[in-house]
Amino acid sequence: MKLSEDFIAEMQREFPRFSIRYKRDSGFQRAIHHALRVVTFGGMSTYATNYHTVLFGTLWVPDSWDRMSDIDRVILLRHERIHLRQRARMGDAVMSFVYLFPIFPLFLAYGRARIEWEAYEETITATAELVSKDAARALKPQIVRRFVGPDYGWMWPFPKTIERWFDAHFTSLS
Repeated sequence: MKLSEDFIAEMQREFPRFSIRYKRDSGFQRAIHHALRVVTFGGMSTYATNYHTVLFGTLWVPDSWDRMSDIDRVILLRHERIHLRQRARMGDAVMSFVYLFPIFPLFLAYGRARIEWEAYEETITATAELVSKDAARALKPQIVRRFVGPDYGWMWPFPKTIERWFDAHFTSLS
């Protein structure tokens, strides 16, 4: 796990209070999991088991973190570093507001979509660099599904917009 350990050290130099903790050890993370199940009508039922979440400088990971390959960890960490930089740029209060509310908390969350677009661009770029361009291209259906489905509360209900954004970013990698 040399690559990811080095990357974590790099992140800690940039964000000295950065840490990684397990979701299972946090009552707050378990509460978020249950709340998301309720507000997404059961659609987001894997928050605690499949999703990695940066909140207030801590990366909250599911148990699957232990089974991730070194490269997969680096790709994930590059995505989450974007969120840490957004937090540093906006501040906790503004980022929380933008992520949770504009325009609606569910079904059309432009603020959340913009925040995630920036981070998913890094996921696409990191995958192309560390795995292959074919692997990065293969992410498209999964990313589109995340934006238009319950994973992020149907944050952007226009799949063609997400497909065009993905294609434009992927093309820019050439």
